Amino acid sequence: MMKFMQKLGKSLMLPVAVLPIAGILSGIGYWMCPSTMQGGEVAGLVQMIGFFLVQASLALVDGAMMALLFAVGVAVGMADDHDGTAGLAGLVSWLMMTKLLSTGVVTTLIPSIADDATKVLAFDKVQNAFIGILAGLIGSYCYNKFKNTKLPDWLAFFSGKRCVAIVTAVVSIVASAILLFVWPILFGVLVSIGNAILGMEAVGAGIYAFLNRLLIPTGLHHALNNVFWFPTIGIGDLTHFWAGETAADVGWSLGMYMSGFFPCMMFGIPGAALAIVHCAKPEKRQVAIGLVVSAAICAFVCGVTEPFEFGFMFLAPILYVAYALLYGIFTFVTVLVGFRGGFAFSAGATDLVFSASLPAAAKTLLIIPLGIAAFAVFYIVFRVMITALNLKTPGREDDDEEDEKKIVLANNDFTSIAKIVLEGLGGKDNITSVDNCITRLRLEIKDYTLVDEKKIKSAGVAGVIRPSKTAVQVIVGTQVQHVADEFKKLM
Repeated sequence: MMKFMQKLGKSLMLPVAVLPIAGILSGIGYWMCPSTMQGGEVAGLVQMIGFFLVQASLALVDGAMMALLFAVGVAVGMADDHDGTAGLAGLVSWLMMTKLLSTGVVTTLIPSIADDATKVLAFDKVQNAFIGILAGLIGSYCYNKFKNTKLPDWLAFFSGKRCVAIVTAVVSIVASAILLFVWPILFGVLVSIGNAILGMEAVGAGIYAFLNRLLIPTGLHHALNNVFWFPTIGIGDLTHFWAGETAADVGWSLGMYMSGFFPCMMFGIPGAALAIVHCAKPEKRQVAIGLVVSAAICAFVCGVTEPFEFGFMFLAPILYVAYALLYGIFTFVTVLVGFRGGFAFSAGATDLVFSASLPAAAKTLLIIPLGIAAFAVFYIVFRVMITALNLKTPGREDDDEEDEKKIVLANNDFTSIAKIVLEGLGGKDNITSVDNCITRLRLEIKDYTLVDEKKIKSAGVAGVIRPSKTAVQVIVGTQVQHVADEFKKLM
C-alpha cells in the first residue's frame, strides 16, 4: 500500500506542476481587477487585462478542470511505460463517470433523488479531485492490463493499445453504477457531521477546518463547505459576510468558519515549504525549491493550496494528517482571539485585503502575530516529522543515490546489456512490469528463485538490489534510459 501511495504521489507531480502558474495568474489578475472578486463593472484596460488573467487561471484551478488534469496526469504517471494512451484512457474514464453521475442523469434514473437536497448537492459536486484521481487509476490499470491484448483476426484492428479505451469505458460504467449509490451516502454523512458541530463555537470551527483539509484528496470537503459557507441548511458564513451583514444579523460570530484559514494558507504553508526545502537532499534541493516555493507564493497571494498539498499528501500521508490538524488548531485560536476575515475565492492576501473593509471584518491586523506563529509552528512540525520519521517529501525520494550518477557502464552495447539482464531475471515470462528512475531499472517479477544476480552483473552493471520477493532494481547509472528502452523492446 505504501509503495502504491508513493507511486501515486509521484504521478500527481505531473499535473501539480501545472498549477503554480494558475495561482500566480489569479493573484496578479485579482490585484488588477478587484471587480472579478467583488462584483461590478470591468472597465478600463488594466481591469480587462486582470479579468483576462483570472479567467486563464480558472481554466486550470477551477474544480472540474483541475480534476481533469488529475485524471490524465495520474493515468500517464501510473502506466507502466508512461504512454499517452493511458492518458487518453484516463480522460475517457473521467468523461464517462462525470456524465453518468451528473445530476440530470441520476435524477432521470432515480427520480426520488430530485426530492433530496443533499443527494442533489452530492451529484452537483461530482466533478472533483477524487473522481479525477479515480479516473486516472482506472485508465492506468486498464492500460497496464490490456495494452498487449490480442483479439481474433476479425477484431484485429482493436487489438493492443486500441482496446484500452474500450475496456476503460466498460470499467468506468461499472464504477459509476457503484458510485451512484455510494457517493450520496458518503456526502450525506459529512453533511450530518457538519450539522452536529454547528453549535460548538470555536471548537466546532476547528473541527470543521481539520475535516476540510483532511477531505481535500477525496473531494468530499465540498459537503462540509456547503454546510458552513453557503445557505444550504441556513448558515451561509461566506454569503452573509460578503452581503455586508454582521454577527448581529445572524446567529453566530460571522466569519468564524473562514477566518482560521488565513494564517494557515498565507503563512503556515510558506513555513512548511521552507521546512521541506531544508529537509531535501542537497542534490535535490533545487527540485524541491521549484515545486514548493512557487506553491507557497500561490498560497500566500490568493490561497491556492492544491499545488502544495498534492505535492506531498500521497508521499507522506501521516504528515498530511498533521497538516490538517494544524488547520484545526489555528482556526480554534483565531476564532477565540477575535480575528475575522472572509474570502470569495480563498484565504490569501488578496481576499484579506478586499474583505477588510466589510462590516463583519474585525481585528484584521492580528494576521501579523497569527501569521508569525503559524509560520513557526508549521515549520517546526514539518521539519521534526520529516526528519524523525524519514518522510519522503519532495526532494527526499529514494529514487537513487548521488554516487549512482557517476557510474559508467562496462560498455555501450545497450542491446547486449538488456539481453543479459533479461536472462538473469528469468526471461520475459518472469517480468510483470518494467520502469526506471534516473539511475536504476525497476522491475517486478513473478518468481524470485529464477533471478541470477551473477548473470545480471556480468552485463557490466554496477549492482543488483532486491527490496522484496517481487521487486528487483538493477543499478545502471545515468545511461539507464537507453538500457530500459532496449529492455522494453525485448519484452
